[in-house]
Amino acid sequence: MKEHSNLIVLAGGASSRMKKQVSPEKGLSAEDIKQANERSKGLIAVGNEGRPMMDYVLYNAKLSGYTHIYIVIGEQGDLFRKFYGNKDRDNEFHGLKISFAIQYIPEGRVKPFGTADAVFQALEQFPELNSASYTVCNSDNLYSVEALTALRKTHSPNAFIGYDRDAMLFPMERISRFALAKLDTDGHLLDIIEKPSENEVERYRDASGKLRVSMNAFTFDGAMMYPYIKNCPVHPERNEKELPTALLNMLKDHPGSAIGIPFSEHVPDLTAKEDILEVKEYLRKNYPKLDWESA
Repeated sequence: MKEHSNLIVLAGGASSRMKKQVSPEKGLSAEDIKQANERSKGLIAVGNEGRPMMDYVLYNAKLSGYTHIYIVIGEQGDLFRKFYGNKDRDNEFHGLKISFAIQYIPEGRVKPFGTADAVFQALEQFPELNSASYTVCNSDNLYSVEALTALRKTHSPNAFIGYDRDAMLFPMERISRFALAKLDTDGHLLDIIEKPSENEVERYRDASGKLRVSMNAFTFDGAMMYPYIKNCPVHPERNEKELPTALLNMLKDHPGSAIGIPFSEHVPDLTAKEDILEVKEYLRKNYPKLDWESA
């Protein structure tokens, strides 16, 4: 597969965990709490001069060689346009071309229909992606330049970053909820197991003895994945259409066409209010300044 330059960033979710109440002693300011309750997670000001998490996702994307960014926003996503441009397509932002896809909520639902639906709506609004390859990632995770570059340059038609579970700097209670990826000895994806029991966990170590988890960072062959994203079934418990389901359905027809790229590193995550101060401190230490000109 040729290198590509397309990145879909998922930012249209309901952020329900972020909006849950938090005890006052957590050290958050009134403004932190207000933004957490009202903004998409990717727009919460965690960086220098009140800049949002999305800046850092885009900065690492630019350093990784992506040029065309498609941000999937909700129907009330006007604030994204204030930060990144008013046009629907090809806004210029520090050398990146930023386009917006809107994830519409179907009639009868109160929140979006999940990650596979978000990507499907982006593909419908920007059909050129179906004859190209593209990477998909979250707006509330800060993936490293190395991980994003690996996805952009992979030779496999489809891929995801398989993170070493033991390298994650989250509490074990949180890590234990992450889905595990089952890989063959050559690193091809065989299955994704949600909420594995402690007894099951040991069976899913990879060839190097590591447990691999997905943090929703994928590369897809547009033509190969389209029908599976379009026809993704609804998860029976969560009532959403989810990308791992679409990927596993594709693998039934195209076995061996997706690999797990092994990485051992932490991924800063902005899921709940409790994460805000940790992410702020991480960015202060590791990204004291975003040097867009030399990126």
